[in-house]
Amino acid sequence: MEHTTPTKEPFRPNTPQGLGQDASHVRKVARVAEQLGKRRSTAPLSRQKRGVSHQVPKVRDKKHSDEKVNLLDFDQVIEIDVERRICIAEPGVPFCKLVDQTLPLGLVPIVVPELKTITIGGAVAGCSIESMSFQHGGFHDTCLEYEIITASGDVLTCTPDNEHSLIFQMMHGSFGTVGILSRLVFRLVPAKPYVHLRHEKHTSIDSYLESIWSHYERRDVEFMDGIIHSNTQLSLCVGEFVDSAPYTNRYDWLKVYYQSTAKRHEDYFKTPHYFFRYDQGVTNVHPKSFLGRLLLGKFLGSTEILKLAEKLRWWVLNDDRPDVTVDTFLPFSKLKEFLLWYAEDFDHFPLWCVPYRRVHDYEWLTDSFWKGMDDELMIDIAIYGMKQRGETNYYRLMEKKLQELNGIKTLISYNYYPEDEFWQIFNRPNFEAVKAITDPNNIFRNLYEKTCQAAMGQ
Repeated sequence: MEHTTPTKEPFRPNTPQGLGQDASHVRKVARVAEQLGKRRSTAPLSRQKRGVSHQVPKVRDKKHSDEKVNLLDFDQVIEIDVERRICIAEPGVPFCKLVDQTLPLGLVPIVVPELKTITIGGAVAGCSIESMSFQHGGFHDTCLEYEIITASGDVLTCTPDNEHSLIFQMMHGSFGTVGILSRLVFRLVPAKPYVHLRHEKHTSIDSYLESIWSHYERRDVEFMDGIIHSNTQLSLCVGEFVDSAPYTNRYDWLKVYYQSTAKRHEDYFKTPHYFFRYDQGVTNVHPKSFLGRLLLGKFLGSTEILKLAEKLRWWVLNDDRPDVTVDTFLPFSKLKEFLLWYAEDFDHFPLWCVPYRRVHDYEWLTDSFWKGMDDELMIDIAIYGMKQRGETNYYRLMEKKLQELNGIKTLISYNYYPEDEFWQIFNRPNFEAVKAITDPNNIFRNLYEKTCQAAMGQ
């Protein structure tokens, strides 16, 4: 079916009242909108971005051979409003750059993902969370407005309460299938130069859960996440911003952060070093040996590892028996049952644990999913670098178990759902309603096609 372009009014950007417009950004948007408006092909289209993708690299991913839309220059912070604690920025801005610009003003993003070069657009599309999520939800939940370029070159301003509110909500977790995010407006929070962290040690799942719930209810800390070294050695890491520190640590060379949570009882960081304490890998650190870190650790953060994996994917990756790297989201009340099952069937530790407040019932999940959810707190349990054993497909095993427990997994890695089962979890009618406006010819693929088929080379 050939694509025709309706006559459109010239693009005029919207911004929150009182915040300025940026001429450079307007030109960038006009260039991309014109390219899409003139495009006649309905073949799939992927994005060409400056930053590395933080999805799990795959050998046969179709994105490598797709035609590209050039978004290389969408990487600027447009404005920071200190008084109202609001930032306007383009989607390619990495969080390390954002923190560098906001922290001198006494502010930071409310949710800062764990890896330095995760971008703010990627954080929306891929559902990023971190240790402030037990109060605030995900990064998406701190956003106020998106500017979106549709597949036909229209430019929409989407907020939670305007005529494009469903598009706003469906951008979250869409992995780029809804439209091109070209500008974000999001909230900031006051910050201090240092973070003081305490590592609570627990020897039982019950004690661990009691502590998580106590901190969640009392809101007596600003940060909370944890490392589960085993079901009898669980570290809960809680902390807050502070004005000064007796010492500071950083974990971007020889020392490994997740290991410190089993050995130390407290720690101090400069605030950026806290945010990116996991950058060499959360629980799957590279290089793995001390000698390797001594020689190469300064040069091999998460960005470099991902770039190498993409470039060398035919030689270093195995799509037939891939290592298990996946985030699972569980109702808080189901975590003990999950961990007991996990120790029997997976038995791969340590795990990253991130409590996540149910701020909003996301429109990209089905009504039946939410009807089965009574918990106001969810838990992200993240598995990194587990070798699959025997003939079992551990990804598929996890997909089935999570459905039993009314949980979900993120789609950043390998997905084996049959299509009908997939759409029992993810809200097909909402995706189709939005795609009818933003991508009627499906050039960005639908969510199942992109994450379960094209990513696997199908």
